[in-house]
Amino acid sequence: MKKTLIAIIACLLAFGGTAMAQKTVKLGHINSNDLMQIMPGRDSAQTVLQAEVQELETTLKTMQSEMEKRYNEYMENQSGWTELIRNTKQREIQDMGARIQEFQENAQKQLQQREQELLKPIIDRAKKAIEDVAAEGGYSYIFDSGVSALLYSPESDDIMPLVKKKLGLK
Repeated sequence: MKKTLIAIIACLLAFGGTAMAQKTVKLGHINSNDLMQIMPGRDSAQTVLQAEVQELETTLKTMQSEMEKRYNEYMENQSGWTELIRNTKQREIQDMGARIQEFQENAQKQLQQREQELLKPIIDRAKKAIEDVAAEGGYSYIFDSGVSALLYSPESDDIMPLVKKKLGLK
Protein backbone atom coordinates (compact mmCIF):
# COMPACT_ATOMS: atom_id res chain seq x y z
CA MET A 1 0.00 0.00 0.00
CA LYS A 2 2.80 2.37 0.93
CA LYS A 3 4.62 1.52 -2.33
CA THR A 4 1.47 2.22 -4.35
CA LEU A 5 1.02 5.62 -2.67
CA ILE A 6 4.66 6.53 -3.39
CA ALA A 7 4.24 5.47 -7.06
CA ILE A 8 1.10 7.63 -7.42
CA ILE A 9 2.83 10.65 -5.88
CA ALA A 10 5.86 10.14 -8.15
CA CYS A 11 3.58 9.99 -11.23
CA LEU A 12 1.73 13.16 -10.19
CA LEU A 13 5.02 14.99 -9.70
CA ALA A 14 6.35 13.77 -13.05
CA PHE A 15 3.23 14.77 -15.02
CA GLY A 16 2.81 18.02 -13.11
CA GLY A 17 6.42 18.99 -13.80
CA THR A 18 5.99 18.18 -17.49
CA ALA A 19 2.87 20.32 -17.76
CA MET A 20 4.66 23.27 -16.18
CA ALA A 21 7.67 22.83 -18.46
CA GLN A 22 5.59 23.02 -21.64
CA LYS A 23 5.60 26.39 -23.33
CA THR A 24 3.44 27.84 -26.02
CA VAL A 25 4.68 27.23 -29.54
CA LYS A 26 4.50 30.34 -31.70
CA LEU A 27 4.60 29.80 -35.46
CA GLY A 28 5.48 32.23 -38.21
CA HIS A 29 5.99 32.08 -41.95
CA ILE A 30 7.69 34.08 -44.66
CA ASN A 31 7.95 33.74 -48.42
CA SER A 32 11.71 33.73 -48.99
CA ASN A 33 11.26 34.17 -52.75
CA ASP A 34 9.35 37.42 -52.22
CA LEU A 35 11.95 38.58 -49.71
CA MET A 36 14.83 37.88 -52.11
CA GLN A 37 13.07 39.90 -54.84
CA ILE A 38 13.20 43.04 -52.70
CA MET A 39 16.58 42.55 -51.03
CA PRO A 40 19.05 45.40 -51.64
CA GLY A 41 22.00 44.33 -53.75
CA ARG A 42 20.11 41.59 -55.57
CA ASP A 43 19.67 43.64 -58.75
CA SER A 44 23.36 44.54 -58.95
CA ALA A 45 24.31 40.88 -58.35
CA GLN A 46 21.97 39.85 -61.18
CA THR A 47 23.53 42.51 -63.46
CA VAL A 48 27.05 41.23 -62.75
CA LEU A 49 25.94 37.64 -63.31
CA GLN A 50 24.17 38.53 -66.57
CA ALA A 51 27.32 40.24 -67.89
CA GLU A 52 29.31 37.09 -67.16
CA VAL A 53 26.66 34.98 -68.90
CA GLN A 54 26.92 37.21 -71.99
CA GLU A 55 30.71 36.87 -72.05
CA LEU A 56 30.54 33.07 -71.84
CA GLU A 57 27.82 32.90 -74.50
CA THR A 58 29.94 35.02 -76.86
CA THR A 59 32.89 32.68 -76.39
CA LEU A 60 30.68 29.64 -76.94
CA LYS A 61 29.20 31.09 -80.14
CA THR A 62 32.72 31.78 -81.45
CA MET A 63 33.76 28.20 -80.71
CA GLN A 64 30.62 26.80 -82.37
CA SER A 65 31.10 29.02 -85.40
CA GLU A 66 34.69 27.82 -85.82
CA MET A 67 33.57 24.20 -85.57
CA GLU A 68 30.80 24.75 -88.11
CA LYS A 69 33.31 26.40 -90.47
CA ARG A 70 35.67 23.42 -90.20
CA TYR A 71 32.83 20.95 -90.65
CA ASN A 72 31.62 22.73 -93.81
CA GLU A 73 35.20 22.81 -95.13
CA TYR A 74 35.49 19.09 -94.45
CA MET A 75 32.21 18.31 -96.22
CA GLU A 76 33.22 20.36 -99.29
CA ASN A 77 36.77 19.01 -99.60
CA GLN A 78 36.70 15.46 -98.22
CA SER A 79 36.47 13.80 -101.63
CA GLY A 80 39.76 15.40 -102.72
CA TRP A 81 41.70 14.55 -99.58
CA THR A 82 43.66 11.45 -98.82
CA GLU A 83 42.39 9.13 -96.09
CA LEU A 84 45.04 10.41 -93.68
CA ILE A 85 43.94 14.04 -94.11
CA ARG A 86 40.24 13.09 -93.87
CA ASN A 87 40.88 11.18 -90.62
CA THR A 88 42.94 14.05 -89.22
CA LYS A 89 40.20 16.59 -90.04
CA GLN A 90 37.54 14.31 -88.52
CA ARG A 91 39.54 14.07 -85.28
CA GLU A 92 39.98 17.85 -85.24
CA ILE A 93 36.20 18.34 -85.54
CA GLN A 94 35.53 15.70 -82.87
CA ASP A 95 38.10 17.32 -80.55
CA MET A 96 36.47 20.71 -81.08
CA GLY A 97 33.09 19.19 -80.22
CA ALA A 98 34.54 17.72 -77.03
CA ARG A 99 36.13 21.08 -76.10
CA ILE A 100 32.82 22.86 -76.70
CA GLN A 101 31.01 20.37 -74.47
CA GLU A 102 33.66 20.72 -71.77
CA PHE A 103 33.45 24.50 -72.03
CA GLN A 104 29.66 24.38 -71.58
CA GLU A 105 29.95 22.16 -68.50
CA ASN A 106 32.67 24.31 -66.94
CA ALA A 107 30.78 27.50 -67.75
CA GLN A 108 27.67 26.14 -66.03
CA LYS A 109 29.66 25.22 -62.92
CA GLN A 110 31.39 28.61 -62.91
CA LEU A 111 28.08 30.45 -63.19
CA GLN A 112 26.56 28.45 -60.33
CA GLN A 113 29.57 29.17 -58.11
CA ARG A 114 29.54 32.85 -59.07
CA GLU A 115 25.81 33.13 -58.35
CA GLN A 116 26.31 31.57 -54.91
CA GLU A 117 29.24 33.90 -54.27
CA LEU A 118 27.25 37.00 -55.27
CA LEU A 119 24.05 36.04 -53.43
CA LYS A 120 25.61 34.66 -50.22
CA PRO A 121 25.94 38.05 -48.46
CA ILE A 122 22.37 38.94 -49.45
CA ILE A 123 21.02 35.59 -48.25
CA ASP A 124 23.03 35.85 -45.02
CA ARG A 125 21.59 39.32 -44.35
CA ALA A 126 18.03 38.07 -44.93
CA LYS A 127 18.62 35.00 -42.74
CA LYS A 128 20.02 37.15 -39.93
CA ALA A 129 16.99 39.45 -40.09
CA ILE A 130 14.62 36.47 -39.96
CA GLU A 131 16.49 35.01 -36.99
CA ASP A 132 16.43 38.38 -35.19
CA VAL A 133 12.70 38.80 -35.79
CA ALA A 134 12.07 35.24 -34.61
CA ALA A 135 14.06 35.81 -31.42
CA GLU A 136 12.49 39.21 -30.72
CA GLY A 137 8.97 37.93 -31.41
CA GLY A 138 9.35 34.73 -29.42
CA TYR A 139 8.74 32.48 -32.43
CA SER A 140 9.48 28.77 -32.02
CA TYR A 141 9.42 28.03 -35.75
CA ILE A 142 9.48 30.07 -38.95
CA PHE A 143 8.33 28.26 -42.08
CA ASP A 144 9.22 29.22 -45.65
CA SER A 145 5.97 29.45 -47.58
CA GLY A 146 7.92 30.19 -50.78
CA VAL A 147 9.17 26.64 -51.28
CA SER A 148 5.77 24.97 -50.83
CA ALA A 149 7.27 22.14 -48.81
CA LEU A 150 4.80 22.56 -45.98
CA LEU A 151 1.59 20.70 -46.81
CA TYR A 152 -0.36 21.81 -43.77
CA SER A 153 0.23 24.14 -40.91
CA PRO A 154 -1.90 25.73 -38.25
CA GLU A 155 -2.42 29.47 -38.38
CA SER A 156 0.84 31.33 -38.13
CA ASP A 157 2.05 34.91 -38.32
CA ASP A 158 3.45 36.31 -41.56
CA ILE A 159 6.71 37.90 -40.45
CA MET A 160 7.49 39.56 -43.82
CA PRO A 161 6.53 43.05 -42.55
CA LEU A 162 8.74 42.59 -39.49
CA VAL A 163 11.71 41.39 -41.57
CA LYS A 164 11.24 44.26 -44.03
CA LYS A 165 11.29 46.69 -41.11
CA LYS A 166 14.40 45.01 -39.66
CA LEU A 167 16.14 45.38 -43.06
CA GLY A 168 14.90 48.95 -43.54
CA LEU A 169 12.81 48.03 -46.61
CA LYS A 170 9.40 49.29 -47.63
